[in-house]
Amino acid sequence: MVRAVFPGTFDPIHYGHMDIAHRASRLFDEIVIAVYDKPLKTLVFSPKERIELATISFANDSNIRVMGYSGLTVEFCKQIDAQVIVRGLRVFSDFEYEFRMALANHRISSDIEVMALITHEEHTFLSGSTVREIASLEGDVSSMVPPHVESALKARFLELGDEQDIVPTSSLRD
Repeated sequence: MVRAVFPGTFDPIHYGHMDIAHRASRLFDEIVIAVYDKPLKTLVFSPKERIELATISFANDSNIRVMGYSGLTVEFCKQIDAQVIVRGLRVFSDFEYEFRMALANHRISSDIEVMALITHEEHTFLSGSTVREIASLEGDVSSMVPPHVESALKARFLELGDEQDIVPTSSLRD
């Protein structure tokens, strides 16, 4: 059995993530959506909430499961006997970052391969930060995330109020 890990913060999970996971699920026996618990960025959802949102997103996919993890991704792969790390590429700048990360991971653990899938064209603009910012400004994210994620975003930003400082502003507010 070939198990692949698709790691990320998934804050929030969006249709771009789901596209990569579904496509990878056709190539491997099992895909583990690995929700990283302590990234170096401010998050809207806790690790438990991100795991729950991702789990609901893949509830109908028999060979996709969701797990949380800490530490190095390659160490998590070893813990669950995964042979491959799956990553998604949206734009050219993603390639440089993913290339460096793949080389670093290969240096740490040469027996774990990295495979990158190029996103479908309709998802190239999607990122967690874009979704978070649009949602924080009460914009429509229904074409970017599943309905349960949209509801969770609305509830979170309603709870945080207008003075939230979790989502940095960019040109979308101008």
